[in-house]
Amino acid sequence: MSELITAELVDLDLSATTKDAAARSLAERMVAAHRVTDLDGFLADVAAREAQMPTGLDGGIGIPHCRSEHVTAPTLAFGRSGAGIDFGAADGPADLIFLIAAPAGADDDHLTILSGLARRLMDPEFTAALRAGTDPAAVAALIRGEEPTEEPAPGTGESEPEAVEAAGSVPFRIVAVTSCPTGIAHTYMAAESLTAAGRAEGVEVTVETQGSGGFKKLDPGVVAAADAVIWAHDVEVREKSRFRGKPLVDVGVKAGINRPAELIAEARRKAERGEIAAVSEADGGKDSGDGDGSGADRAHFGVRLRTYLMSGVSYMVPFVAAGGLLIALSFAIGGYETASAESVADHFVWGEADSWAALLNQIGSAAFAFLVPVLAGYIAYGMADRPALVPGFVGGSIALTVNAGFLGGLVAGLLAGAVVMAIQRVPVHATLRGIMPVLVIPLIASAVVGFLMFIVVGKPIASLQSGLTDWLNGLSGSNAVILGVVLGLMMCFDMGGPLNKVAYAFAVGGLADPTDGSLKVMAAVMAAGMVPPLAMALATTVRKKLFTKTERENGRAAWVLGASFITEGAIPFAAADPLRVIPSVMAGGAVTGALSMAFGATLRAPHGGVFVVPLIGEPFLYLLAIAAGTLVATALVVLLKGARRAVPVPAPEAGATGSDDSRVTVAA
Repeated sequence: MSELITAELVDLDLSATTKDAAARSLAERMVAAHRVTDLDGFLADVAAREAQMPTGLDGGIGIPHCRSEHVTAPTLAFGRSGAGIDFGAADGPADLIFLIAAPAGADDDHLTILSGLARRLMDPEFTAALRAGTDPAAVAALIRGEEPTEEPAPGTGESEPEAVEAAGSVPFRIVAVTSCPTGIAHTYMAAESLTAAGRAEGVEVTVETQGSGGFKKLDPGVVAAADAVIWAHDVEVREKSRFRGKPLVDVGVKAGINRPAELIAEARRKAERGEIAAVSEADGGKDSGDGDGSGADRAHFGVRLRTYLMSGVSYMVPFVAAGGLLIALSFAIGGYETASAESVADHFVWGEADSWAALLNQIGSAAFAFLVPVLAGYIAYGMADRPALVPGFVGGSIALTVNAGFLGGLVAGLLAGAVVMAIQRVPVHATLRGIMPVLVIPLIASAVVGFLMFIVVGKPIASLQSGLTDWLNGLSGSNAVILGVVLGLMMCFDMGGPLNKVAYAFAVGGLADPTDGSLKVMAAVMAAGMVPPLAMALATTVRKKLFTKTERENGRAAWVLGASFITEGAIPFAAADPLRVIPSVMAGGAVTGALSMAFGATLRAPHGGVFVVPLIGEPFLYLLAIAAGTLVATALVVLLKGARRAVPVPAPEAGATGSDDSRVTVAA
């Protein structure tokens, strides 16, 4: 922190009595030092940060901080109050106040300042020296780290673990996760506090900080060897399933700062009692896929790959929906020539329908321009978290530049995620970790991905994309019908599972570069996906006796789910009777997909069901295709269920328990 604080930025007799007054007094020193250009603007930014979460810490410390466009250089000012100032800490007012200022966008500077200060504030000798100092220059030097503190006395502090190891016993091991809403100050202070308390207790504590720049996962081997887990967090812990089967202490981040020894003691007690954390598989969140692939919960590569791709598709769908519906509305109002209208920024007439149509078309087109970058960015995000967003978006934008389209976005996202994961595995010094996710990783990864997309893979992918587009546009007659059958079967086989998602992703991806062929594919996919719940709803209506009371109730809900293109509405029926339901709905979906393609129905929206029918090309034929497939699926499921025969069984003996139904049903 050699350039952050000078004697002029130290006030050992801070007279302010409120946190706002203290911030103003220290900020005035920053203005005088030409570190802040606008006092009131900077104080407004400080107040906005303070409103998110109090910055007071137990032990008499206040650390107001912010990023601001009014800061010219990273700066730290220190004030010492005799009376104490309330910064919201549980144990009372603060007498040591640090005002931290970083330029807007300088996340790396902010993280470095805060993490470095956090570690030193956990040292009681450091805070004692600050309270005893009488010379501003000496205090500034102490904060800069130019005056070393004394080594811990023998038998205390860091020497205890060594004594434990010398005795030949294995230390108790704890893994911890710390995080706070802003992912900056409290995250790193809790980490340092737990680590220091572990050293004092002879406990091996390894901490994962899930901060504002993403996070580097704990080594799976370290987690596996841990005796207990501590979560000190105010936001959701990511990838919880890694800690399944361990004793767990789950508290807020301030407890990690203020009561680390108590948390460690509680973790040891839970381990002694054999208490195991109830962390379900569903709590695991997304798997970033890095690491060595070890561990029981490490997913197969194919599963992880599908997860990455669907992460990108899920973020892309809202852009497709908004842009597609706006473009469809523009065509409904002004016809297809609306697409070639001049910019509404240059020509817009309030009373002309054509102007409004052009406005909707151009807004929709603007939304569509984000499709490939968003797809690539969030595929990379699914693989390597926030540090991968920038190279992912950059790669997606380059894919558009070289006309690589949807396929280029897929490849760019995977490349960006892989490059970032590779960089994250490179060991770096602790002082550089704060700037890695916000500066080093985006810089290097963007350059590498850009080179690969522009020079190496961009043109071949563009050729492949062009071939796919030509193939879709050339589909007609039997080829189109066959594709419709295949898509219909995929949509209805697992009703929201992997095959369903693959077909859906294929259709949505085509909307990134909409052509007549890709719009037909989208229409066929949505139509087929509506068939399973609609068929089950109709079957429970026309042949109630074939279904249980619960299934009949689910059938009423399935009308709405099917009409809304929520294929999962048929899952309860398929789970109860898969051998009859799944083949039936697959046949219906195949019929619907084939008819939709044969009728030439088109769709620009990736979702909406019957609610977007007015915007569908050939809407009446489209509804006919859905109705035909629903009838086929309904007839088959009723036929198959009705073909079961009832077989009498002996009545239960007196005193036996069970159902009073004297008949069981078996397959014919």
